[in-house]
Amino acid sequence: MGKRKSLLCVVLILVMIGSLLGGCGKSSSTKSNTPGGDGTGKTEGKSDGKLDTSEEVELVMYIIGDRPAGQDAVDENLNKILKEKLNCTLKINWIPWADYANKYPLLFSSGEVFDMAYTSGWLNFSSLARKGAFMSLDELWPAYAPKNYGRQSKTALMEASLDGHYYCVPTLLSTYGAYGPIYRTDIMKGTDWNGKLETFEDLEKYCDIVKKNNPEMEPIDIYSAGSELDDVWMWNSGYQPSKGATNDFLFYNPNEENPKLFTYYEAKEIPAFLDMMASWNKKGFFSKSALSDTDSTKTQNGKAALRVHNIDTYANYYTLHPEWGFQYSNYNKNVSHLPYTQDAMVISNTSKNPERAMALWDLLTNDQAVYDAFFYGVLDKTYNLNDKGEFKITDANNYAASNMWAVRTTEFNRSIAGTPEDYKTIKEGFEAGIKEGVGAEKFSAFTIDISSIETEYAACQSVHQQYWWPLELGYTDAKTGLADYQKKMEAAGIENVRKEVQRQLDEYIAGLKK
Repeated sequence: MGKRKSLLCVVLILVMIGSLLGGCGKSSSTKSNTPGGDGTGKTEGKSDGKLDTSEEVELVMYIIGDRPAGQDAVDENLNKILKEKLNCTLKINWIPWADYANKYPLLFSSGEVFDMAYTSGWLNFSSLARKGAFMSLDELWPAYAPKNYGRQSKTALMEASLDGHYYCVPTLLSTYGAYGPIYRTDIMKGTDWNGKLETFEDLEKYCDIVKKNNPEMEPIDIYSAGSELDDVWMWNSGYQPSKGATNDFLFYNPNEENPKLFTYYEAKEIPAFLDMMASWNKKGFFSKSALSDTDSTKTQNGKAALRVHNIDTYANYYTLHPEWGFQYSNYNKNVSHLPYTQDAMVISNTSKNPERAMALWDLLTNDQAVYDAFFYGVLDKTYNLNDKGEFKITDANNYAASNMWAVRTTEFNRSIAGTPEDYKTIKEGFEAGIKEGVGAEKFSAFTIDISSIETEYAACQSVHQQYWWPLELGYTDAKTGLADYQKKMEAAGIENVRKEVQRQLDEYIAGLKK
């Protein structure tokens, strides 16, 4: 997931979560390191696995994204199926991208009664879990979603466990930490472009041509969610973000035996990056008001020539406009699997029907027809299938595949009709290059826990957005801006944050050696 703007309120939000959730749910202390032990993180009551469906219930799920205009048709069709199979219906509440940084954490401090939600490391899963936001799944998961539980890898189960207890159900689909430019080639016809976009120098040459021949277009798509160019620069330099995702401010070298964390102002590669970005700003490669631009669809709508993102976004853009000849380059030198908890599902601690919710999840992840109805919608109305089993949304203005990415499985997930031929081969290349226990893959299961540093971490996030985002886009002077950023980060508590995350990283490495 990319950067989102509304982080300035996070300090207050996390403090609120700490006070409001501190006395609810389960304590983080345990008596056992094995999920299902008799610690205080255990689910209340015994789960005998016998599901009572005699009473019809409405389950409520929260996901992040902008609700499609035609979602009612999808929900109506799905609920007909769910009433027949589980005597329940599902109400899906959408938290818009523009509001998620504020509204998502408040879900778990407001006392609102609901059943399920999407979660991820970038949504501070571990911190919320330790605050009692989620119900322990030690007994619920194997009892009411046994098929899903049985298909989870040892790595996924390890990632789902905190303090010896399960608090989320990870995705059953492997994803990759690869990032790079997705770019149009049709607009390069008749130019002196050499067809390469493998380096930042290549990227600059490409943007120069766009600026010259297509002045109505923004060469690089950047909007209020921020730029991923800094993240890609660090990945390309061989570094790994501590969170394993974009919008981070602590990095390490995964190829070192005992890596040490550092931040942007300590990286020797950053002055060159800031000089490059200042130059690109002057050249007009992106809008002078990018951080106030709320249009997140510029690349797919032809307003921008290039966007930095992942390979799945590339496939989506290609299928939307095959005539534009989109291509993709990966700039991450250390591609690894993303944590399976990068996309996961949690049961709210306020849920009144956790057994039915888990049974629903088992159904969704083990029945292709139900999965299709949930994830893609109504066949021949909201989506079509070709003879390869690939899907196509019939009307992108009204329908879309689900944003509950946690439900995806390797077996059921469908490619988009018209997916570029190299999509599969690129992913196969990622897989072939990954070696278990080597480089970034060694740290694929590492997730940080900010529960003891919430205030400082949130303050650093706020400073990062307020000072780094304009700096990396060349809106402020590179030298003085970097010094200001360092000063503000130090005042926000970056050293305490670094110390705690380093402790966790060292502990993770020590555990691998046992």
